[in-house]
Amino acid sequence: MTETAPTINPYDIYRHLRETAPVSKIGDGPWQIACHRDVNTVLRNHETFSSEVSLRPVEDRQTPTMLFSDPPIHHRLRKLVSRAFKPSHIEQQRDQITRSCQQLVSQILAETEVDLVSALAAPLPVMVIAKMLGVEDGNMQVFKNWSDAIFSNIADILFATPSPEALLAADEMDHYFLDKIAFIRQHPQPHLLGRLIETKTEGGYLSDDELLSFCRLLLIAGNETTTGLITASARVFHAFPATLGQLNLDPSLTTTFIEEALRFYSPFSATVRRTTAEVEIAGQKIPKGELVLPLIASANRDQRVFEQADQFNIARNPNPHLAFGFGIHFCLGAHLARLEGEIAVNCLARHFSSIRLTEPESPEMYGLGGPKRLNVSLQVC
Repeated sequence: MTETAPTINPYDIYRHLRETAPVSKIGDGPWQIACHRDVNTVLRNHETFSSEVSLRPVEDRQTPTMLFSDPPIHHRLRKLVSRAFKPSHIEQQRDQITRSCQQLVSQILAETEVDLVSALAAPLPVMVIAKMLGVEDGNMQVFKNWSDAIFSNIADILFATPSPEALLAADEMDHYFLDKIAFIRQHPQPHLLGRLIETKTEGGYLSDDELLSFCRLLLIAGNETTTGLITASARVFHAFPATLGQLNLDPSLTTTFIEEALRFYSPFSATVRRTTAEVEIAGQKIPKGELVLPLIASANRDQRVFEQADQFNIARNPNPHLAFGFGIHFCLGAHLARLEGEIAVNCLARHFSSIRLTEPESPEMYGLGGPKRLNVSLQVC
């Protein structure tokens, strides 16, 4: 049940780093951490490796989000929305997600070539998170455009000057959600945003800025991971064609397929932390205040953790990949992303006997969240 992957970048670079420079500094920039054990250490030790990475003046920063905050702010924010993302609550959405997926796939059954991102991988998770937030009457393509403009500019948002496109997208998104918040305050509704508006904390009700920070995070993070997972699955179908038939014959393999796709083509190649004190990793001392990049994609190909790490094993178990992070910042939407991925993969396997990339793999495919376009040829079963 294993097949050898073709030679691809940047995994050759990651292997070289793990073998020769597992902890290294990029010029005057951040440190990069390449091995699974060390990446795991960084992700779980939030006291030494802080998520409050921006050095912008406080007055220039947006309201904190769960992604870029530490306890106690992080715990308070996560607690407010964690109930909506519990496995039992997510499972209740299975039928609705299945209907949405089937609707999208039915529109490409007559096609021989499509952009799988615009046809399925992007709209499906946007539709799901929009319904959770109570904004399913909005324009899904506009939501996705906002998300991509902001997400692709995240480094500049944190450390430099955001692009005009990112600033415009953020402004349009904020105005849209402020109007929604104002309406829901007058007309209470039972969806996630409605519940957040009605939630009273120790400090009182959430402010508009706090509500906006949730909307931004949930809309963006709620779709980018799943989009990356679906495109990763399609890339697996291209590189290892037998997997599509295996899933069609035995859908029970879907669970391990999803975990292996997350490991093999990690949607997020890295994340970022900042040291709060001098620390030593793999014999290398890193000073206080330094940016650190845990290379998740590298960790997920570490041959000391994963037997035949550069092979795709559809039945790999156990599979301790770090695609969803680790520790207190473990992806809140992991259960949702897995469910959406499972439904999408099963739907594709039922309807298509072949899914092949029509263009060679490119560096853009390894960016954060995966490719923004993925042209594939399709052969119906």
